[in-house]
Amino acid sequence: MTKTDSTLDKPIYTISAAAKLLNISVHTLRMYEREGLIVPFKKESNQRLYSQGDIDRINCIRNEINESKISINGIKTIYSMIPCWDIVKCTKKEREKCGFFNGSNLPCWTYNHNQNICGTKTCRDCIVYSQYSECNNVKELIKSIAR
Repeated sequence: MTKTDSTLDKPIYTISAAAKLLNISVHTLRMYEREGLIVPFKKESNQRLYSQGDIDRINCIRNEINESKISINGIKTIYSMIPCWDIVKCTKKEREKCGFFNGSNLPCWTYNHNQNICGTKTCRDCIVYSQYSECNNVKELIKSIAR
């Protein structure tokens, strides 16, 4: 049986359960969030929850850090190269007001987008975060742009 996208996106793991599954500390998960590498689901009580997709994404990030020797800043720089304005089809006027478009070395989902199309979305649900920030998809996106 394969997992569906809705199963992968369903926030079911508490931060302590996610840390245990990943064999890392809760502190490390919070640091990844602070650094803009992940966007966990937050309940109204501010409790963080993680989906299987989040677990997979964090495993990929950990692999890049530990095996490929890419630093957290390096990963943030790679994420900052994702052309979100093209993916979500921002207008020229929206891009002019966008701090991310006008120069950034952080992922687009770390910005407060209040004057463009992204202002009506939650970053966790945005296609840029949910699909293109996964390790394999970043490379595929860059390859497709290069064609």
